[in-house]
Amino acid sequence: MSNPRFSVIIPAYNAAATLARALDSVLAQTWPAHEIIVVDDGSGDATAAVVATYGDKVRYLYQHNAGVSAARNAGAQAASGDWLAFLDADDWYYLNRLKWHADWIARDSDLDFLTGDYEYRDPSGKLIGTSMAGRQSGQHMLLKAAGAREVVMQGSEFEAFVADHFGDTHTLSVPLITFLALGGYPLGFKVCEDVHLLTRLVARSRRVGVICEPMAVYLIHSASATRADPVRAQLENVRTLIALGEQVANLPAAVRRGYTTRLRQARLNLGYALSKTGNRVGAMRAVLPSLIEAPSFASMRNLLSILKG
Repeated sequence: MSNPRFSVIIPAYNAAATLARALDSVLAQTWPAHEIIVVDDGSGDATAAVVATYGDKVRYLYQHNAGVSAARNAGAQAASGDWLAFLDADDWYYLNRLKWHADWIARDSDLDFLTGDYEYRDPSGKLIGTSMAGRQSGQHMLLKAAGAREVVMQGSEFEAFVADHFGDTHTLSVPLITFLALGGYPLGFKVCEDVHLLTRLVARSRRVGVICEPMAVYLIHSASATRADPVRAQLENVRTLIALGEQVANLPAAVRRGYTTRLRQARLNLGYALSKTGNRVGAMRAVLPSLIEAPSFASMRNLLSILKG
């Protein structure tokens, strides 16, 4: 396969304070991006001015505020590369993020998409943890890699990945043609839109390349949707997954099982969030559907956990 050309898509909403760091991390890549596209999602701050300082190194698109999924999709529609990579405006890449994927793609044309490890850091830069070590699916792949940087995920391994994925948006590399065929990220959802896309992407994949070293940084901060309003975030999480469920019946068995596990855990997380506010009845109602739809020991255990508080 010829060398891949990466279009890096950065959605930005009132991101003037952090956007330069994100852009600089892409421009510093050891494998140069084919293009960098910033999609301004209706910002009211100096986001446009920050992009302007980079001149023709960065393409700038503006849209009226429509959400991160619409912004990513707009960037993909405008892309001229053959592979897409994504980065949120408050996160950043490490130097070899594109190179490690590009080198592998050039050697192996049978990879459907690629992902990899990343770090969690707080606003001070302190390392909180790494994605693969913190997920059962990631731990399995690290063991399988046995110290190697590259490992292929396939077959039954997709179940654990769908249930609790370790590779987030900023470590995803996907062919442009595949992304467009899937319809991109789902619109109308504020939480879990990445899982919606990843599940549909895994369902049409046979071999996925995984890089077992950190490729990027995900910034943890108190203003994020999941921390500012936990109940609302978990409600949105469940809503997105239920919408995804309308497509699950026709997906491979491993993907369906992974989805069922993820939805059950999402309902439990909603139950915990409601319980912490004192809404015990709402908490029970949140987890009860899992027991009704898919009776299992895990579903019963989750309901008992809520009952016990």
